[in-house]
Amino acid sequence: MQLMKPHQKHLLSLAAMAVLMTCGNAAELHVAITGNDASPGTPPAPLRTIQRAADLAQPGDTVTVHAGVYRERVNPPRGGESDTRRIVYQAASGEQVVITGSEAVKKWEKVQDGVWKATLPNTFFGNFNPFAELITGDWFDAKGRSHHAGAVYLNGDWLTEGVSREEVMKPMTETPLWFASVDATRTVIWAQFKGVEPNAQQVEVNVRQSVFYPEKPGMNYITVRGFTLRNAATPWAPPTVEQIGLIGVHWSKGWIIEYNDIAYSTCSGITLGKYGDAKDQNSGSAKGYVTTIERGLQNGWNKETVGHHVVRDNHISHCEQVGIVGSLGAAFSTITGNTIHDIHVRQLFSGAEMAGIKFHGAIDVTISRNHIYRTCRGMWLDWMTQGTRVSGNLCHDNATHDLFVEVNHGPFVVDNNLFLSPKAIEDDSQGGAYAHNLIAGGIDLNPTFYDGRKTPFHKAHATEVVALHDNPSGDSHYDNNLFMRSGSLEKYDQAHLPMWMDGNVFFQGTKPSKHESAPILRPAADPGLTLVEKSDGYYLTMTLATALGSERPSQPVTSARSGKASISGCAFENPDGSPITIGTDYFGKPRNPANPTPGPFEAPGTGTLTMKVWPLASTWETK
Repeated sequence: MQLMKPHQKHLLSLAAMAVLMTCGNAAELHVAITGNDASPGTPPAPLRTIQRAADLAQPGDTVTVHAGVYRERVNPPRGGESDTRRIVYQAASGEQVVITGSEAVKKWEKVQDGVWKATLPNTFFGNFNPFAELITGDWFDAKGRSHHAGAVYLNGDWLTEGVSREEVMKPMTETPLWFASVDATRTVIWAQFKGVEPNAQQVEVNVRQSVFYPEKPGMNYITVRGFTLRNAATPWAPPTVEQIGLIGVHWSKGWIIEYNDIAYSTCSGITLGKYGDAKDQNSGSAKGYVTTIERGLQNGWNKETVGHHVVRDNHISHCEQVGIVGSLGAAFSTITGNTIHDIHVRQLFSGAEMAGIKFHGAIDVTISRNHIYRTCRGMWLDWMTQGTRVSGNLCHDNATHDLFVEVNHGPFVVDNNLFLSPKAIEDDSQGGAYAHNLIAGGIDLNPTFYDGRKTPFHKAHATEVVALHDNPSGDSHYDNNLFMRSGSLEKYDQAHLPMWMDGNVFFQGTKPSKHESAPILRPAADPGLTLVEKSDGYYLTMTLATALGSERPSQPVTSARSGKASISGCAFENPDGSPITIGTDYFGKPRNPANPTPGPFEAPGTGTLTMKVWPLASTWETK
């Protein structure tokens, strides 16, 4: 191979800069596995690494990455200047681009039948060895054993960390195990490979903490589009620390994360969370999180500098803590059209931060039209959910509640959702308006119906804290919902604060609350509710002997009707201050403004009805 002389490298660097000066001060840099980082980044002379392109890219530029597997962590050194002068990272149209935090390992030695070991020098991992990194932190429960950030993958799927080397040497079960030992110079990994010779397979191990994550905060207006992002040794991400994900925004503004396949993160998939500081991992209490919020306000938590992200049409799976997480930094964001599944399903560890989506400080956030299933919990909105709307989501087969709202003072709106898991809602908040949902699972309130933790509420559409308040149960609205299977409202009979309920329909086995004066009861009607997965999506079937709304007219759900949340004093309204009207159904069909149909489907008809509820044309068909 002919070596390049220093002056030749300099000339190529000048050529790369020349590319950046073209096209009206906006350039497109190309990256390919056949490229060279000393090249100018043109289509005939692409760069080799995405990181080199990131180092060169300026506001307004686009980095287009061509097909292949890129084993690197992308650390953007700068962001865009505005929504119209972003830095865009995109997979080339129609090409499969994988960015991974793992490296392939081939030198496996057989120890015994089904068990092999690999001995790696610690230099293999650089300055971060995930097999030496313990998972720990605020609100983390190790369940009495050690857990490490590393992982071993066989043909794309991960093995499970064993408790000890001796456990790995035992006869194999249905769950293949690995165990690692790290000393000053080397890392030894023992792994179970049933019926295969690992050196003839694709075996990889984690070597990077993240895949696409800026080292510094404030890298604004970045778009990440169309990649497969996988295999990251992410740390535990409670709300009191810098939240590092497989991909994350790191306390920035205005990111767009769209059309990506994000999978296999030791803890978190997408992080929209806070910066790090000296008090990280030392604030694991309600009082401690209040001080975290205070420091966040001092460090730029406001509408002008943080949040406003769009996370849409991604496929997120196999994360052992959370699919999408954000403490404070998710405010003013939109989360829409995502499929999220297989989150915290192995349950090797536990804690208080696991869900498909887990946000603290979800101020003016829209969570809409997502499909969330096979998670430990669907959506968990914890502290300061104010001005938020949870709309048109499909949730099913989640281990606990599809939606948990914890110690919020509202207002927030939950409308047109399909909550089909055995547990639908856990309500430990005030100021929620639940309208036109199909609720097929149980509803739980705080066991004592009163939570004494003092948590903040804010000025309308702002992060500025007005005061702290405790959390009595009640101050919730339930209008025009359908209750099926185990969905009932009777637990609200003991609520401390007033309740507003009207137009709800209760099918066989479900019960209203005493707070509803004229509930619509269909005690003999079994709708036979089922959700079936077919080759082209998910179909919901139910049987209606008589039309919904035939018993009496329903009233439309509007800002004027809902009024204000009693504790925060803020109105149920859109983020721009305009009034809300639940004027469309789950499919986007306009509702009858004079007599809207109860439930998520406007005028669905009678008889046995089958509706395709995922995917929806406005999400996946736009790709």
